[in-house]
Amino acid sequence: MKKKIASGQKIICLNRKAGFNFYFIEFLEAGIVLKGSEVKSLREGKGSIVDSYALDKNGELFLINSHIPLYRQSSYNNHNPKNDRKLLLKRKEINKLIGKIHQDGLTLVPTKFYFLKGKIKVQIAVAKGKKLYDKRQVKKTRDWNREKARLLSRNNK
Repeated sequence: MKKKIASGQKIICLNRKAGFNFYFIEFLEAGIVLKGSEVKSLREGKGSIVDSYALDKNGELFLINSHIPLYRQSSYNNHNPKNDRKLLLKRKEINKLIGKIHQDGLTLVPTKFYFLKGKIKVQIAVAKGKKLYDKRQVKKTRDWNREKARLLSRNNK
């Protein structure tokens, strides 16, 4: 009897900080070139993309500053945790993203790593950085909504 394979996403790690620091314009799904020990480490649920970003080198996109910790059971062929990792996209998409990065002053920020049908994918956002006053306004509205919910829950009791 065949087992059914779940086709849903299993999220490995999120970049929650990116939503606070950037306005997202567009989301893309990209593959990523990884070594075996990196995949095994990500299967354990370890990894961080908090301070990472993507940029182009010679017409290819690379994920910079992402951290995938060492896999303990791997021996001499372990990987470098802070290595640059190549992103897999179609040529047309790469050219479009490179144009946006250079002309419009936008940046590419990874928002999450996840498994999709057994393959590791990266969700990349084309983003524009927020100014300091925008971040302050977000904090003010978040605090006000929290306080408003507290007041309404007290009045309903």
